Amino acid sequence: MGLKEFYPPIEPYESGRLDAGDGNEIYWEVCGNPAGKPAVFLHGGPGGGLLPGFRRFFDPEAYRIVLFDQRNCGASRPSAGDPRVSLERNTTPHLVADIERLREHLSIDRWLVFGGSWGSTLALSYAQAHPGRVTELVLRGIYLVRPSDESWSFTPTGAARLFPAEWAAFRDAIPAAERHDLITAYGRRIGDPDPAVHIPAARAWMGWEFSANTLLPVDPPELGDADILTFARITHHYISNGGFLPEEGLLAGIDRIRRIPAVIVSGRYDMKTPPDQAWDLHQAWPEAEFHIVEDAGHGGSEPGIRHRLIDATDRFRP
Repeated sequence: MGLKEFYPPIEPYESGRLDAGDGNEIYWEVCGNPAGKPAVFLHGGPGGGLLPGFRRFFDPEAYRIVLFDQRNCGASRPSAGDPRVSLERNTTPHLVADIERLREHLSIDRWLVFGGSWGSTLALSYAQAHPGRVTELVLRGIYLVRPSDESWSFTPTGAARLFPAEWAAFRDAIPAAERHDLITAYGRRIGDPDPAVHIPAARAWMGWEFSANTLLPVDPPELGDADILTFARITHHYISNGGFLPEEGLLAGIDRIRRIPAVIVSGRYDMKTPPDQAWDLHQAWPEAEFHIVEDAGHGGSEPGIRHRLIDATDRFRP
């Protein structure tokens, strides 16, 4: 039996912007079957925004597929691409509240929650806050945002050893005297109001972010200055604040979601969110179905990852 392919491209039949308070408007869209089983897709990043391909993980005949741009990114407003826009009210609890507000706005009782990378973090956070509203969880590239996970990404002894040229470019964009704390050094520059300072810093930051996304190298996306600043500002904002997660972390809340059917998928060679995070989640939650894809990295579109994710949504169809 061959690998499952993406469902054909599909366009939304409904979209809008939801007033989330404090001047925030959340862009949302719905595609698939209006009478189908509700499912919500949580994109990664944070700050990555939606791509049309995200709609294709679900059978459009069976699912009412809900997607949205998280606060201050994509088509949501105001955009973090404007350096004057404050991110003070962009935290994980705010995003969880936005998901629940969108569910109520669309008159959905319960829905399948699908999230990869940062989307898995947000999916676990939402499910633990509102377990009665989640029918199933489909999770990929588990990101627990623990200090050890951040150490892997931002110190010379982690992913840097596998991507030395990319790490050197990231490190060397900061003066030697400040390299002992690269996250803080980048924060000063990404937050600088001068485009001559924040745009090069944002591009260097995102260059490192994009360097380890797939098992085999792919060209990074071509993003304009506003998009690259949006992505860099929001990603840095969350990383420098521990993902705005409870001090005890996400694993401590597994008992609240233990009875929810779940599928956990990780690439064996995931260099962004190494599979020990998925393994640790599974050890805390052995009832969840667990898959290591032997020939894959981090990307949700890699064939083996794609297969496992679509297999999960197919099996959870009505």
